[in-house]
Amino acid sequence: MNTPLEIADIYVVIGDGKTNQRLWKLFLLGLFAGAYIAMGALASQIASCGIDQPATARLLSALVFPIGLVMITIAGGELFTGNCLIIISVLSKNTYLSSLLRSLIVVFLGNFAGSVLVAFFVNVGNVFKLFDGALAQVAVNTAEMKVSLPFTDALIKGTFCNFMVCIAVWISMAADDIIGKVIGLYLPVFLFVLCGFEHSIANMYFVPAGIFAQHFYNIPSEPLHWGSFALNNLLPVTLGNIIGGSFLVGLGYWAIYLTER
Repeated sequence: MNTPLEIADIYVVIGDGKTNQRLWKLFLLGLFAGAYIAMGALASQIASCGIDQPATARLLSALVFPIGLVMITIAGGELFTGNCLIIISVLSKNTYLSSLLRSLIVVFLGNFAGSVLVAFFVNVGNVFKLFDGALAQVAVNTAEMKVSLPFTDALIKGTFCNFMVCIAVWISMAADDIIGKVIGLYLPVFLFVLCGFEHSIANMYFVPAGIFAQHFYNIPSEPLHWGSFALNNLLPVTLGNIIGGSFLVGLGYWAIYLTER
């Protein structure tokens, strides 16, 4: 097992490799990661659909959702939220800040493309007809709830979320085998879903899926549109994700393990 110090050293090295990938490769890896997160999010909706007890419904969602991050880690992909940890490599002067920002933007766009494509095609393919259309109503209700969050709430929930996602990625780096990585990833991600925290990439599926479902299933929702998604949810949640991942976990562990060497 790798110690926390060894994990910090790993991030110093891999940050340079991740940021110097060709842009088209970064975009495609981001697209795969967005699609994987979207599939985990869709599965979490299916698992909880029709459950009247809210706590039970959330528990079932939390049990299923982490599959997306597991697929990224094992099959390959670049996730914006997890890549916030590359700040460790920048602070250690092994990666340029400009390279990090460029790679994060490309990966973010790839994540968006992958998530929205899944959201669109599950509507086109009538996946939301499951349970006599109840799943479509769940999609719209979930999206409406997310775009109705106050800015501060979305920011704070985004901060907590990526704190947990980056801890999940950090723990997975301690393991050398697939089972260890899966267990390490699973528990913190389970926790963030159970607590109702906000993940920008998952929301790239949840909200567009609801927007598309409005039109495919004729379920009107006045507050739900692309503008409210961008300004009321994606912006504050992304900012919170950056704070939680780069500043709390990345900067924090860099200060603890790498500043006095």
